[in-house]
Amino acid sequence: MAEHNETGRIAEEQAAEWLKGKGYELLESNYRHGHAEIDLIMKHKGLLIFIEVKYRSGTGFGYAEEFVDSIKRKLLIKAADYYIHQIDWHKDIRFDIVGVYKDKHGNPNFKSFEDAFY
Repeated sequence: MAEHNETGRIAEEQAAEWLKGKGYELLESNYRHGHAEIDLIMKHKGLLIFIEVKYRSGTGFGYAEEFVDSIKRKLLIKAADYYIHQIDWHKDIRFDIVGVYKDKHGNPNFKSFEDAFY
């Protein structure tokens, strides 16, 4: 596995643990439909939440939310629609982006962008 893939996988696991600590329930990780992958699917306070996790080693090249372009959004929405029908979900949903950033000591910090798009 390429190093950047491994780094991304670790960031997704860290984000999932961070969110579980905030009361979120993990339903799926790395859910695939067609060419789309949803990093995390979680439930929280009656919402079904589709989460894109972005790792950044720093902010010199931009913030996590800036790296989810319109093509990625369309793919996420298509995969989410499929998942919603698959589990017969009839309540509200939300799309979030979670940025995972390393501090100067290498410790992860998290920034959540709720209702990032749709």
